[in-house]
Amino acid sequence: MWEWPSYFKPEERLKGIRLDVASYRRPDPATAPANAKATGLYMICTISKHEAERKGYADALMLDWRGQVAEATGANVFFVKDGVLHTPTPDCFLDGITRRSVIALARKRGIEVVERVIMPDEMEGFEQCFLTGTAAEVTPVSEIGPYQFTVGEVTKTLMEDYDALVRPNEHAMAANG
Repeated sequence: MWEWPSYFKPEERLKGIRLDVASYRRPDPATAPANAKATGLYMICTISKHEAERKGYADALMLDWRGQVAEATGANVFFVKDGVLHTPTPDCFLDGITRRSVIALARKRGIEVVERVIMPDEMEGFEQCFLTGTAAEVTPVSEIGPYQFTVGEVTKTLMEDYDALVRPNEHAMAANG
């Protein structure tokens, strides 16, 4: 076991990271095993992340071959509108363990979770956005291309719940003073 720092800079992470929209897209599952955590599938993600960083962004949002919102380059994406969580259906990208954990945490709190097709122009109507992943944990997003989001209560609550889930000893010590 080893320490694995956050995928994103701590000062960016707390105020919400900025994402570019990648020029590459996630491939059709008929062309590659989309449910595998395979190195070859990450090549376009790595290229897209580096391109976004050169432009001053922390990461990039990937669309799929159909032009639908898919994921970030190494993390799943969630949006919030009117207290409801929306996340793309993982039919051409990895259905991450952290993603599934956050969905369970949200449902435990009574937050409705909708897995569905999300088109890029829908981002304009979402209030909050965050990423989930092993290294990203729960990371708020403040911007994706021209779309702006706030770090709202749903995002903050799920960040705290996830942190308590993966660091139970730290939370027990804090609670005991």
